[in-house]
Amino acid sequence: MSDQAPPYAPLPLVSSLPTDPNSTPPTNPTLVLPTPAFPNKRKRTGFRRKVPSGSPAAPAPSPAAPSQPPNPASAADDIIVINREPTAEAVTALTAGFPADSLTDEEIEAGVVSDVGGIEQVNYILIRNHLLCRWRETYNSWLAKEPFATLIPPHCEHLLNAAYSFLVSHSYVNFGVAPSIKERIPKEPTRPTTVVVIGAGLAGLAAARQLVAFGFKVIVLEGRKRCGGRVYTKKMEGSGRSAAGDLGGSVLTGTLGNPLGIVAKQLGLPMHKIRDKCPLYRPDGSPVDPEVDKKVEITFNKLLDKSSNLRSSMGEVAVDVSLGAALETLRQTDGGISTQEEKNLFNWHLANLEYANAGLLSRLSLAFWDQDDPYDMGGDHCFLPGGNGRLVQALAENVPIVYERTVHTVRYGGDGVQVVVNGGQVYEGDMALCTVPLGVLKNGGIKFVPELPQRKLDSIKRLGFGLLNKVAMLFPHVFWSTDLDTFGHLVEDPRRRGEFFLFYSYATVAGGPLLMALVAGEAAHNFETTPPTDAVSSVLQILRGIYEPQGIEVPDPLQSVCTRWGTDSFSLGSYSHVAVGASGDDYDILAESVGDGRLFFAGEATTRRYPATMHGAFISGLREAANITLHANARVAKTKVDRSSSTNTQACATILTDLFRQPDLEFGSFSVIFGGKASDPKSPAILKVELGGQRKKNATEGAKTEQNHSNKLLFQQLQSHFNQQQQLYVYTLLSRQQAMELREVRGGDDMRLHYLCEKIGVKLVGRKGLGPGADAVVASIKAERNRSRAKPGPSKLKKSMKPNVVAS
Repeated sequence: MSDQAPPYAPLPLVSSLPTDPNSTPPTNPTLVLPTPAFPNKRKRTGFRRKVPSGSPAAPAPSPAAPSQPPNPASAADDIIVINREPTAEAVTALTAGFPADSLTDEEIEAGVVSDVGGIEQVNYILIRNHLLCRWRETYNSWLAKEPFATLIPPHCEHLLNAAYSFLVSHSYVNFGVAPSIKERIPKEPTRPTTVVVIGAGLAGLAAARQLVAFGFKVIVLEGRKRCGGRVYTKKMEGSGRSAAGDLGGSVLTGTLGNPLGIVAKQLGLPMHKIRDKCPLYRPDGSPVDPEVDKKVEITFNKLLDKSSNLRSSMGEVAVDVSLGAALETLRQTDGGISTQEEKNLFNWHLANLEYANAGLLSRLSLAFWDQDDPYDMGGDHCFLPGGNGRLVQALAENVPIVYERTVHTVRYGGDGVQVVVNGGQVYEGDMALCTVPLGVLKNGGIKFVPELPQRKLDSIKRLGFGLLNKVAMLFPHVFWSTDLDTFGHLVEDPRRRGEFFLFYSYATVAGGPLLMALVAGEAAHNFETTPPTDAVSSVLQILRGIYEPQGIEVPDPLQSVCTRWGTDSFSLGSYSHVAVGASGDDYDILAESVGDGRLFFAGEATTRRYPATMHGAFISGLREAANITLHANARVAKTKVDRSSSTNTQACATILTDLFRQPDLEFGSFSVIFGGKASDPKSPAILKVELGGQRKKNATEGAKTEQNHSNKLLFQQLQSHFNQQQQLYVYTLLSRQQAMELREVRGGDDMRLHYLCEKIGVKLVGRKGLGPGADAVVASIKAERNRSRAKPGPSKLKKSMKPNVVAS
């Protein structure tokens, strides 16, 4: 969990070009794929105060060089050349959420290439990355396919068609509010299909806008009198002063690949980088000693690193332990925090962590609380001048929204859907998309007929949904320093550590002297019942304790607003987190459609990569627009979308992960779990290949072999620094005998890949692609291990943690 970007070595990749286009390509060209540095991860700190020394700034993709026509293809040169900047284009793909040099599960399911893992895949990725890069450079223009046809050799034209179709249909390109995008939206529906979207937050607006663009008839039902959901910009006024304050989602977390950043650019809106300077003040209002501050911050980060190591050593037990319990136990044994001021500072960092997760540390899963860190978008954290409501209003333009329609029942079946709102009015459609917050689903605010599948209900119950509240205050003038965007305040009572612990200055972006006080953790729950006048008085007491000793008078605010997101019936909380007993798989399960492609789900709690973020909600809406289109097309063609592989593997995903923690056989980057009887050579086995992690070496591995076969090139393509941090796993089913034969292959992982694909003749697939045949194997292996494993006694570590938790 270190914020220091690890070193990386150049990796062989044959698509690199020599400087001289007429020269002969070098024998072993290299393409270095640097990972964008994500200093101070969002989950590590809700507000990123400082950039640790040694953490480089995220490299911005350099502008692509003018494209050149490709060299004629030959038998000796199978990989196409599109331009001279494959590195920059790979980084652009990375920031957009693609593995820089491999396929996503969605691309595999879409069948973008005929043979996963060959040269065709490499060429597809180069084309995909190039298209994506061009769109990111020309986001105000419609990206057409035809201009790229001259850059692609004829034998790869089908790959251009596949890449372009996938990127457009899944809204990786040609989305947003630019005039060139809006002018292509049909004035009337071109499809007979009606989609009812429940909720006009970012997920609902993103989906509805894309569905309208795809020709669907869409109706959006919103319970509030406004759109935006948990993104709410309120105009505050008083005595001739006014300002726009974001009472809900306020920070664009990362701008390198953030699609909301693209929408902001299309609108011509500047983004204000939140500056790292964040002075902290003691309970009495005096400044914290910088040296003590630095010491405690280092200690806090070390304890987070130790908690990461701890969960690795605990294995399955970590699933049932909270992050708060682990940190408290480590703090007591570490001995680095001793004085009262150091304890107050440490509690401030805990409050900041609870802010990042909108959850109590005592409820955060030690095993999976930061499971989305590898996908954290690089770039600055920013405010949008004028508030994020400007994005909401632009996205809602010309989208058919009916307000004050509170949905209480959703019926779905083979003939379509019926959505019943307050007053008994029924909206009928072919499909429905539910985007309500997880808090509403947890509370049973909507009745589904038939009831949702038990696995989805279980995931709704397991995932956490926490709380963050704010006090927004409009003052007559700015009395605080304008050279900072944040400052913090400490308290002595650990139970109140999140009470007004952080202040955001909106003076430079809100249009007026606006200050925002944040309330996190346990304090956020207590705040729900605190009278607004008492809350504002407490905030003013803190501010006057800080500024009046400096000779600065703190005036009464002209207007104040206190949020109550926990008791807001349309949200019942702020955003999701991985609670004890849950995992990232629960986000996937929540995203699954039900009713044979009739009822779909979107929202920040349906994306395991970007939960608890505005862009996560937006991306989930685009994702479901693509899924709805896929099912609608299949229904028109009277075919059935085969999503069984996705559904079934997600059902056993957690079990599969647990089983591979203790593989029966391990060699190089390969690991195997066996089913059936050990004496039966034909008994089933599941093979997992790790692509992108540190390459494992066996003492028995021989010297390197020839590099002229496609699987060697494939393996080289997949070994990037990005995937060293975000490992890609592929799987296949085979027999025990085949697994044993594979282990004996000499020449390292590359030769094993060649043997696996060419000699045994199997295909490696993503976890979602194992299919129903693997479910029975996984279940039998799990059952056998349960039978052979003696019941463990209570974990000593787990027992020792419980009494040591202090207000976590």
